Amino acid sequence: MNFKEGEILCFNKPLEWTSFKLVGNVRYHICRKIGVKKLKVGHAGTLDPLATGVMIVCTGKATKRIEEFQYQTKEYIATIQLGATTPSFDLEHEIDATYPTEHITRELVEETLPKFIGEIQQVPPAFSACKVDGKRAYDLARKGEEVELKPKLLVIDEIELLECELPTIKVRVVCSKGTYIRALARDIGLALQSGAHLTGLIRTRVGDIRLEDCLDPIPFPEWLAEQEIEITE
Repeated sequence: MNFKEGEILCFNKPLEWTSFKLVGNVRYHICRKIGVKKLKVGHAGTLDPLATGVMIVCTGKATKRIEEFQYQTKEYIATIQLGATTPSFDLEHEIDATYPTEHITRELVEETLPKFIGEIQQVPPAFSACKVDGKRAYDLARKGEEVELKPKLLVIDEIELLECELPTIKVRVVCSKGTYIRALARDIGLALQSGAHLTGLIRTRVGDIRLEDCLDPIPFPEWLAEQEIEITE
């Protein structure tokens, strides 16, 4: 392996780790291993701290491929709680409103989900990395400022109901770059004439890279110690 020339590493991001922490952890251990102070390391597609799953990390010259991976199709398993909303559409914030769910049946859920397949317009969450006048939306939202984001066109290729134990549902989603599964949960809640927020999210695939192909970042130093590494000046 030659980390300066460029390597592509795939990790299963742990719960509560930021994407930034994962990249920093990888960079630190590689730099120590190859005896350098600096190394280009980047990731292809942010995952929220409360999400786990596939994260592609590129080193050295392979960082030029980040955009290529970002445009690949992604697959997620999402657990959605119906009948309640939060400002961030996930568990980062406390519930701010509750809604009736008595009218929701498995049949209604099965009828509603296919309406999201194909090209859809989605308004990103206020608590997101989208930029508003050069500032991150989440920075403005955390200060209590009103954040208005424009809808984005994206594609949902597949949406499948895996479990339905009302008021909780679990869905598998295959989608394009830029899809916020938190915002999809919000929109599913609205379509069911209720509210909803995300209580769990796993990214199970990016392109052809699946969860089972990924390294655990916690024992990464031990894995690194076993690799044959070429060091170039």
